[in-house]
Amino acid sequence: MDLNSIFKAYDVRGLYPSQIDEAVATRIGYAFAVFAGVERIAVGRDCRLSSPGISAALIEGITRTGVDVVEIGEITTDALYFVSGSMDLPGVVVTASHNPPEYNGLKFCLAGAAPVGEETGLREIKELAGAPQPEVSVRGSVVPADILVGYVDHLLGVVEPDVFTELTVAADGGNGMAGVALPSVFDRLPAHLIGLYLEPDGTFPNHPADPLRPENLVDLLSLMEAERPDLGVAFDGDADRAFFIDDQGVPLPGSTTTALVADWFLKREAGASIVHNLICSKAVAERVAASGGNPVRTKVGHSYIKQVMKETGAVFGGEHSGHYYFRDNFRADSGILALLVLMQVLSEAGKPLSELRAEYEPYASSGEINYDVADQAAATAAVAGAFSDAAIDHLDGLTVDFGDRWFNLRPSNTEPKLRLNAEAPDGAAVDDLVATVASIIKEGS
Repeated sequence: MDLNSIFKAYDVRGLYPSQIDEAVATRIGYAFAVFAGVERIAVGRDCRLSSPGISAALIEGITRTGVDVVEIGEITTDALYFVSGSMDLPGVVVTASHNPPEYNGLKFCLAGAAPVGEETGLREIKELAGAPQPEVSVRGSVVPADILVGYVDHLLGVVEPDVFTELTVAADGGNGMAGVALPSVFDRLPAHLIGLYLEPDGTFPNHPADPLRPENLVDLLSLMEAERPDLGVAFDGDADRAFFIDDQGVPLPGSTTTALVADWFLKREAGASIVHNLICSKAVAERVAASGGNPVRTKVGHSYIKQVMKETGAVFGGEHSGHYYFRDNFRADSGILALLVLMQVLSEAGKPLSELRAEYEPYASSGEINYDVADQAAATAAVAGAFSDAAIDHLDGLTVDFGDRWFNLRPSNTEPKLRLNAEAPDGAAVDDLVATVASIIKEGS
């Protein structure tokens, strides 16, 4: 068992290593129970073929410490956050989110859906997982719990279903966990659901459950062309992310969704704080300020965003990657809740999304571009040195701002790569900026 390689493979949301097996899961379950120091822990899982075995092993480790388990079965990751928040319990969900079927991993939270990241628990859990783990004399019990109705009640309590119009929504679940809950949500709305790949299947037979990749949106776009719905949505494997497509079949950048939803909240809470990560479009902060809100810029990643939301009392937070966080959802991200809010935005606006989005998209962007770089630090320093006349900060990687255009360059946590995001007034300016940065990376690496 190589705990170093396992814990090195985390991203900012949890552990996604293919190396996690049942023996490792048992040790990590034990370690998390000791770290959390509570009497009960909630455990859920996704539909991957390895998830039942890993979940059982995780529960074995937890109960060896004398801690009880509330077992919620196959469910979305944000449903685990709902249980954690509403029952004030720590929780773990067995999932590898958007990763390939052979992968699996773990996402943790403390009571109240509080995040667990590298600086807030993963290091301690790693140390405890590698230490001796004696069994206590009295094992914890396992209590199954059906939480679907309560979870749907909670989601619908954040929005106002009575004002929803008869929108038609095409939804691609990617054979992930969205299909467990989405039909139950739409059963209580006047809207119409056209489902695609809503049956959970851990082999993901139709396409990978990663809507960030355009090739995984092809089937949904074909369905939308045939059915002409008001809105399209694609979920990742554990349904904590959602990607939206307008009525003309054009995908929305995460920044556009963030700005739209932020505006909706600011109409209800004047002056509220809105958190956005630093690779979101400048249009997000500009729109929030124009609407009388307080834009708060933060690092990329849920542990940072949730902490800043707590510190500022922010009502909402958004990431360009399709994660959307809600104060009234225990500051946790939820793809289905983001869909519901966007549906209410459209119901109240009385105009198609293709028209509504225009005022939120004044800039052109590159999207995320990855470069293979052996010496990330040297390449980043070379880029910083080349733009010493611009405004530079190091909140998360390197951000270089020229006023009318900017870019961010961040190292990957798990791979020898640099990730570039750039924005400018038009596509030609974006291409020029990307080309300039790419040439410096090549020379400096």
